[in-house]
Amino acid sequence: MGNKVKEESITPCKETLQFEPLPVECKTPATVVLLLSCPEEDILVKACEAIHTFAEKGDENKVSLLGLRALEPLCQLITHNNKLIRRNAFMALGIMATNGDVKRALKKIDVIPSIIDKLSLEDIVVHEFATLCLASLSVDFVCKVKIFENKGLPPLIQLLSSPDPDVKKNSLEIIFNLVQDYQSRLDLHELGGIPPLLELLNSDFPVIQLLALKTLQNVTTDTDTCNTFREERGFEKLLDILNNMDFRDLHAEALQVVANCLGDSKSLQLIHKGGGLTRLMELVLTPNLPEMQSNAAKCIARVAQSSENRKLLHEQNVEKVLVELLSVADISVKTATCQALSVMSLHLASKDSFRDLDGIPAVVQLLNNESLELKEVATRALSNLTHSNQLNAFAVYEAGGDKILVQQLYGSCCRTVANSAATLGNMAGQEVIRCSILSHGAIQAVVKPLQSTDTQVLINTTQCLTVLACDTEAKAELLSAGGLHPLVNLLRSYHKEVLHHACLAISVCASDVNTAVEMCQFGALEMLQDINLSVNRRSRFSQLAMTSLLNFNLSAKYSLTSHLASTDIISDGFYDAGKAREGQRIQTLEELSKQPVNEHQQIIVVNTATEKNKKDDKQKNKTQPESPTEKAWKMMDDVSLQLLVNEAQKSILPLSDEREQCAALARLVSEAMGGAVEMEKLHEFSWVLHLSELKFQLQSNVVPIGLISRGIYRHRALLFKCLADCIGMSCTLERGEYSRAWNEVLLFNGNPSMNERSSQPCRYIVDLMHQPGSLLTANTPAAVQYQTI
Repeated sequence: MGNKVKEESITPCKETLQFEPLPVECKTPATVVLLLSCPEEDILVKACEAIHTFAEKGDENKVSLLGLRALEPLCQLITHNNKLIRRNAFMALGIMATNGDVKRALKKIDVIPSIIDKLSLEDIVVHEFATLCLASLSVDFVCKVKIFENKGLPPLIQLLSSPDPDVKKNSLEIIFNLVQDYQSRLDLHELGGIPPLLELLNSDFPVIQLLALKTLQNVTTDTDTCNTFREERGFEKLLDILNNMDFRDLHAEALQVVANCLGDSKSLQLIHKGGGLTRLMELVLTPNLPEMQSNAAKCIARVAQSSENRKLLHEQNVEKVLVELLSVADISVKTATCQALSVMSLHLASKDSFRDLDGIPAVVQLLNNESLELKEVATRALSNLTHSNQLNAFAVYEAGGDKILVQQLYGSCCRTVANSAATLGNMAGQEVIRCSILSHGAIQAVVKPLQSTDTQVLINTTQCLTVLACDTEAKAELLSAGGLHPLVNLLRSYHKEVLHHACLAISVCASDVNTAVEMCQFGALEMLQDINLSVNRRSRFSQLAMTSLLNFNLSAKYSLTSHLASTDIISDGFYDAGKAREGQRIQTLEELSKQPVNEHQQIIVVNTATEKNKKDDKQKNKTQPESPTEKAWKMMDDVSLQLLVNEAQKSILPLSDEREQCAALARLVSEAMGGAVEMEKLHEFSWVLHLSELKFQLQSNVVPIGLISRGIYRHRALLFKCLADCIGMSCTLERGEYSRAWNEVLLFNGNPSMNERSSQPCRYIVDLMHQPGSLLTANTPAAVQYQTI
């Protein structure tokens, strides 16, 4: 027969039927098929028997019978009143149904109700071949539905107690296929299917035991079924199987059922009270049984998925068991143990237990193993162990884990890279560890992961970078390693979490002027502008990144926002290229200086570098030789600005009153830029020609501010801000329309020497153009006129 149990030499308990040889043996199969329509019952009995014998010889014969249209008459004959005809028809149909082509053809014939109807007959042969036929059909979803809808489950459950092992095996196989669906699982429990399933665990045939375990594995995912399973002492029966080394092939499935039984905390508590957990722990530590230990560790990992279960497992000192398993030589045991350890590490007390038991150095050592899977689970365990636990992070560091984890960032397994980055990020919060991580080349190592297409790698790497890049040297290293470009490119991501963490990393890196400028060159500002204009993509993280970039790239900030706060201190290299158009990339000063002279608005640059500083720069350049084909670009000297800074420090700083300082600085700026100009005669002030001549003389669109001797609002306001910042005075820089710009200052009214100051300062605009030194109260007509007319 084609039945697997029969192939294992099970003796059938069936009555033996003997027939005379079919008188048409010499005829072809086609003739036998034709005889299925014969009205004579003796002929039908022998025709069905002949077809069964013919089909039993192989798939080729089954397909041949299919082509001869044997299916339809056989499907009719299984309902015949004659017991022998019905029995032989079932035998022929059951054998034929094991062929794929026949099975597909049977799906088109509504034969399932007829088959189920005959399961109630007291005929073991019919039971065997009817269930064999249904077993073949039940792998198909549509057929499963038909079996269920035609109430096939109750008789199949009854047949689990059949004296014939083939019937048991076939019925069990059908039930296994049915309980893949939720409703069938519930019905199996309600129809009392758990006790006979448990009884089959005692079968003499491993194939039946295995199918019973697989079926139990599906149905025990339901809480009520689990309760019944426990009440029927199913857990004890599983432990008996696990304790029996003759059933070693069944241990994996048995442990998966155990995991289901222990899945909810109530069941775990009850089983624990009965000593079940203690027995399970003993099994885990059974020596020289790596397969058992591996499966048991997987079981613990599954049980530990809930926080309540982790708490109970911790109370049973499961951490000690897992740490002991880490010393087992078998790779599969180490891998499964790391998985369990990783899940248990989500429990706060377990994190400390693993450290106290010296489990962390043992996990760190696993990172040197050649197994990629083991490396992955080991890094995941370390990630969970070090999450929000500085003592564990230090334990990983003491075990030399930081160096190995940095090396893992170059790996090919995305999960390992992601886990390693997460662990390094958890550890880098401590300065001594961060310095060690950086010394092992972590910044260079994160560049490649920043270009990954894996979401979790990007999230964890940017998180790690945010912690690592908090000092100037790390930012400089990231710049030189080429890491800023891929970081900025992450702003194109539409994955919310990737975008958020990329923005955080950018905001940290932007605290250095050089990295801020570099990121702006890669279009960071323009992308952040687009993000912050998007309802779906903008967030407090993107706004923070934008603010950080602008705070450390004041040229870009002034160009985009037309405003510098009193806390924005202008330094050498600041330039005003005018108001940037929306979506326009902010060009660097070097790029602007290399453009041919044009008729557009000049770029005003600030450079207060002293002669000493220039000598220092030359000395630095000696250690960094220039390329023979390209000279390093440098800003133009501005001796006039240096003199103005010296004058401001000499004549204005000694003044004690803020108003006097403000007025004196305004007069100094006005004198440097061509003096006071009456508003009515402003059109006569030839500043445009002067600046055009400067651009022509310098052969550059970039003009040092100190060289401007005839400047108007825009130039004077920038010079005032520059000098004020140099001597520690507080003021803003605001841009208006049509070359208008002004400075705002906050001053207290009253005489400070007489303690007559007002409680709140007032905001003033400094007149640098018409009555230099005058202070115009903000928002008054005079102030508005200065700003707009």
